[in-house]
Amino acid sequence: MTRDMRQLDYAELRSIMGEQPYKLLFATVSGAHLYGFPSKDSDVDLRGVHVLPAAEVVGLRTGPETLDRTWFENEAEVDLVTHDLLKFARLMLRRNGYVLEQVLSPLVVVSTPEHEELIQLAKDCVTKWHAHHYRGFANTQWRFFEQKRELKPLLYTFRVLLTGINLMRTGVVQADLRELLELPEAPAYLPELMAAKAEAERGAFEGPSGERLAEDVARLQAALDDAEAVTDLPDRPTAEPALHDLLLRARLSH
Repeated sequence: MTRDMRQLDYAELRSIMGEQPYKLLFATVSGAHLYGFPSKDSDVDLRGVHVLPAAEVVGLRTGPETLDRTWFENEAEVDLVTHDLLKFARLMLRRNGYVLEQVLSPLVVVSTPEHEELIQLAKDCVTKWHAHHYRGFANTQWRFFEQKRELKPLLYTFRVLLTGINLMRTGVVQADLRELLELPEAPAYLPELMAAKAEAERGAFEGPSGERLAEDVARLQAALDDAEAVTDLPDRPTAEPALHDLLLRARLSH
């Protein structure tokens, strides 16, 4: 794996996946690489799903719902977090945009037929209530930016607001900020900020005034509110029966 973490060595990442104690249904790249603005020194965020065997869910001693492993590869920090399929399926049925972005990430390190099923079921998990997820995450990241004045939380703020707006309008989960720049609400200075972020993961902010940024964030928040108010997305997910069936098959076969 090269030190410039804008380019990932997928073969090396796959070899690391083989060291996991449980079968992986999938592992994808999340974080800045997925969002379209990785830095030379970015961490690598791997997210996925493992399957506990039936013997580790029906007895007194149960297996881990979540596995979190962090290590360094050629000076780069790699963080792998996986959830058991039961926990992941429950998260998919809630207003959790993170897990939908993970299962739909085009940066695939490990995939299986069950992963393909999850990809197909993800669209039936999208609801109008996902606007709350993106609104809340944006508020958190904006507060981080106000405290630290770093590019990373600022770009995260804009990314999640634009992802939420696009989702309410189209029903499509698009986490890559580069693909969201075409939205009419996207500030024109975002490519410049993304280029600056690419040179340093936690670079100090240099750009538009705080007043201009606050106005643009407020404008995007209002656009998200408006998009949520008129969206055709359903109130509830419809994927629960199919996820239940997938969980049973995966649990019994692994």
